[in-house]
Parts: sequence; C-alpha cells; structure tokens
Amino acid sequence: MTGTVLDHLDRLILNAVQSDFPVAARPYAVLAERLNRIAGLALTEEEVHARFLALRRSGIVRRLGAVFNARDLGYRSTLCAARVPDDKLDLFKTLTDQAPQITHNYLRAGEINAWFTFTSDRPEELDEFLTRLKGEAGLEDILVLDAERVFKIKVDFQFRTGDDRD
Repeated sequence: MTGTVLDHLDRLILNAVQSDFPVAARPYAVLAERLNRIAGLALTEEEVHARFLALRRSGIVRRLGAVFNARDLGYRSTLCAARVPDDKLDLFKTLTDQAPQITHNYLRAGEINAWFTFTSDRPEELDEFLTRLKGEAGLEDILVLDAERVFKIKVDFQFRTGDDRD
C-alpha cells in the first residue's frame, strides 16, 4: 500500500517476523518478549498482536505463512505466464486465487501479462489446472517455465527503525 507511514514499532515488528515468526502457542507473546529484550521496550502480547493485525488490514502484510524448499519436500514449483485479455483478467484472478497450489500470482505490463507459480507434488496436477484454466478463462496458451536452477528462496527487507547507523 503506497503512502503508508510506518512508525518505529511497526518497523521493528516487520523486521522481527520476516524470517523468524515464532512457532508457539502464543507467538505474539514470544514476539513481545523478543522485542522488549532487543529494543528495550515494555510491549505486551496484545499490543504486538494489535499492531500486526493493523499491518495486515492496511495491506502492508499480505500473507503470513511458512516458506518451504519445495524440491527438498518432493514438490515441483513451476513459473507460468499467460497472455490474458483485459476482459478475462477478473476471471483469471478468481481462478488462480482459488488454487491452493499457487503461491505467487501477479500482473505485469506487457503482452504476457499474467504470471503465477504453481507448486505440487503431482506433476499431472499442473496439467489438469492449466487445462481447466485455459478452458474456463478462454486462454489459448500458457507458458510453462520450469526452473533449471534455484537462485534464491528467501528475501528479507530490513526496515530502518531510526536506531540504524549508515
């Protein structure tokens, strides 16, 4: 969401949760304790949870979930791209948003304008989905771009908190 101003605490929370969200019965209590220790604060579990929910509602945080190395777990992750006419974009978005195998789904400017990543442990599942997507959205062709090599599987953004030094 453009134009959103993040304060010091928002930035601390975002830095803390990107790669180390606690797997615990009370993760926001763990986050509060961690932030209190590293930043000298006196946050409660409820305060951290409320801040995180506000970041979700504002669109700053779009998703909270684990990221696994698909290949190590026996899954195949495939980048797909399509040329979707403007009048079919809403339908395309609906169909791809509903597929639990799709981890990334976005539009780009250009002739090939719709991109998504499909991850499954059954190779035929991709073919089944593409056949359905082509039929329901009236698409002629979808590019299937198998990865030959993985270049990255993780990106963290370090939000400046005001405590940072250049």
